[in-house]
Amino acid sequence: MAKNKVTLKVSQLLKTFGGLSAVDRVDFSLQHGVLTALIGPNGAGKTTLFNLIGGLLTPTSGHVFFNDRDITGLSPDKISHMGIARTLQITSIFQGLTTFENIWVAAQSRKRFFNPFIQSTKLRDVEATVRDLLERFWLSNKAETLASDLSHGDQRLLEIAIALATKPSLVLLDEPTSGLSEVETDSVKMAIKDLIQELDILLVEHNMDVVMGIADQVIVLDNGNIIASGTPDQISKNEQVQKVYFGR
Repeated sequence: MAKNKVTLKVSQLLKTFGGLSAVDRVDFSLQHGVLTALIGPNGAGKTTLFNLIGGLLTPTSGHVFFNDRDITGLSPDKISHMGIARTLQITSIFQGLTTFENIWVAAQSRKRFFNPFIQSTKLRDVEATVRDLLERFWLSNKAETLASDLSHGDQRLLEIAIALATKPSLVLLDEPTSGLSEVETDSVKMAIKDLIQELDILLVEHNMDVVMGIADQVIVLDNGNIIASGTPDQISKNEQVQKVYFGR
């Protein structure tokens, strides 16, 4: 697939709540192979934008295109089956299941006939997918550990592994390093940099060291509007961005 192919296109996307525009006629494109980060202060509209793309919210107006197909207003499950996976700002995993079981449930959901009660050993291809993801995200030695007993960093890695188990071509990562230690953050950064080699990523992140270290393109959102976009170097030197973040 050509690197300049547009995977995701957001056109004049608007979402209002009681007259307030949380996302105000936003336009941007995400190119294949270009790791794109979406940044902005709290309340800028980043998570609302993610929810519009992922189908959790219906836009007031405007359109979302995924691989040239209009997905505006489709349900989250339909969008997921089309190839868009999403992680949440607050870690969303099955706390009462093991690490293995969490990934297995997601992987089996892509079978033609989904049965959450069938024994995992009956589906060798699903089990192989789970084992591969456990290894990729350094969770093999915690396969039988309850998700609730994992460290916060390992829970974040598990959440990304769950997203990948659905076999997406685009992943929306919502603050994947939030609340992590420096060591845990480095592990998540490594995982994200590895992922861009095989699928597309739109990343919401507050940690500027992470953004500047791994993103190819940065889009800055403020009060529901895009105020700047460019390379990390261009964004770091942008006076309007500095004013929004640092009051300069």
